[in-house]
Amino acid sequence: MGVRVAITGVGIHPFGRFDGVSNTDMGVAAVRAALSEAGSPSFQAAFCGTAYGGVASGHKVLGALALTGVPIVDVEAGCASGGAALQLAAGAIRAGQYDAVLVFGVEKMPKGIIRSSFFEPWREEAGLAATPAYFALRAQRLLREAGLTKEHLAQVVVKNRAAGVHNPNAMFRSEVTAEQVLGSRVVCEPLHLWMLCSPNEGAAAIVLQREGTGNGTGVGLASARMRSHLPGSVLGEATPLSGIDDTEITPPSTLAVRDAYEEAGVGPDDVDVVECQDTDAARELLAYQELLLCEPGEQAKFLAEPPVPVNRSGGLLSKGEPLGASALGQVVELVHQLRGAAGARQVDGARVGLAHTVGRGANASCVIVTA
Repeated sequence: MGVRVAITGVGIHPFGRFDGVSNTDMGVAAVRAALSEAGSPSFQAAFCGTAYGGVASGHKVLGALALTGVPIVDVEAGCASGGAALQLAAGAIRAGQYDAVLVFGVEKMPKGIIRSSFFEPWREEAGLAATPAYFALRAQRLLREAGLTKEHLAQVVVKNRAAGVHNPNAMFRSEVTAEQVLGSRVVCEPLHLWMLCSPNEGAAAIVLQREGTGNGTGVGLASARMRSHLPGSVLGEATPLSGIDDTEITPPSTLAVRDAYEEAGVGPDDVDVVECQDTDAARELLAYQELLLCEPGEQAKFLAEPPVPVNRSGGLLSKGEPLGASALGQVVELVHQLRGAAGARQVDGARVGLAHTVGRGANASCVIVTA
């Protein structure tokens, strides 16, 4: 692999709703924590993931800390913005351009259904965008093809919300029952309200350093890879409801995870803990097969007897999702897991972690970290 990259510091601002707290305020908190943990290294560049933050969001954060002067680049790839920023930063270190890079993500999401300029107004008005209606169509297809039911969707929510109880940075920290999940109002069949994650606010930050130049306490960043969609699928996340009904089109998550496994020199059986996209409960079940953790149709078995723990942080169903910070928040969780510092959420003996997000435009990001 050549130059190896270490994660020497992580920081996070809790995910939730914070009236009167700006994107900049949250970013400052996360960046300060990450730099402090890394021993306050002199970083030579910064990449900021954000989708709704506006012009120069990263510059505002570092300006508030009097840490400008280095290149500061904002990166947007929907939910995968943080993963894209991480890939760019790691690549720059491996290329020998920098010894230390700061990566952070900030977001204050509007309340309600996520709007996106990715889609033309007429497509939104016609329901041809990434709305709950689209998520529901994808869920219906998965349930039919994998022999799943709404009870399986409820089980995902129950599992993740139970894990979120132990995550001080999560928005929702109470357990729920399957009856409560199925009793919440139907948004679009088969998805009930509690099966959908909540767009919200938060920030996360990570310090990357060329291995051997940091404080020696870092987790290794073995791979950060992103791939976009292949054209054609009617339920492709780039062009919902526009294409052909073809199941032979490899999804971007699978393209990305194959790249990540190859670069990291590991396989699905080597992974000890997973943080994956659970924008809705069906999205997590679909991720099991797309990340090659199970064969298509084996989601029910995986859910009943998981060979690897998934979303011990509580997932997006507990944390909520501030787009720019989402992928980096997953990596922060994995770093805590691999350090043995996750408290009641800890996966015993975790040595390899996999993070996964899928952003607007069907940018799928997969990150592998190793102890």
